Amino acid sequence: MTAPTAPAVPVRTSAVILDGNQICLIHRRRPSGDQYSVPGGLVQDIEPIPEALARELREELDLDLAQVAEVPQLRWVQDQISNRPGTHMPLRRLHLIHLVTLPPGLRHTIAATEQDAEDHTEVTWIDRLDAASLHLYPDIRPALVSLPEGTDTGGPVWLEPMTDRTYRWR
Repeated sequence: MTAPTAPAVPVRTSAVILDGNQICLIHRRRPSGDQYSVPGGLVQDIEPIPEALARELREELDLDLAQVAEVPQLRWVQDQISNRPGTHMPLRRLHLIHLVTLPPGLRHTIAATEQDAEDHTEVTWIDRLDAASLHLYPDIRPALVSLPEGTDTGGPVWLEPMTDRTYRWR
């Protein structure tokens, strides 16, 4: 008899999308405060990570990664285990965060609202350093600050885990 195996940790792939010094974020207004998310989503079953990232960015932003000259680079990894309000089990995810630098002129093709959200949540562009002071999901604030100084080694770099001690849901 084969021993039962533990379920795999869900993986969320996402992208820091840069146009010059501005970053693309999904802005959610919630009763407990605004939350800004890096575009992305969960990888399905045995879907390859690059295909999952391309799918999520197409679904959310109508962004075709084939139009981006450079291949998205995995830059940051972040583990998450935290309690989400209204649930009984801790949320566990592994975040794979890529860097995508847009070529000139491609930003105007990105949707102004999140395409796969029923409420058409706003897509916004914010100066990268200003974004580092916002409530971000995943919590990539240190990565945004270190990016221009050349302290980013090209990745992937492990970020501090997201826990109930380090992150508060909104």
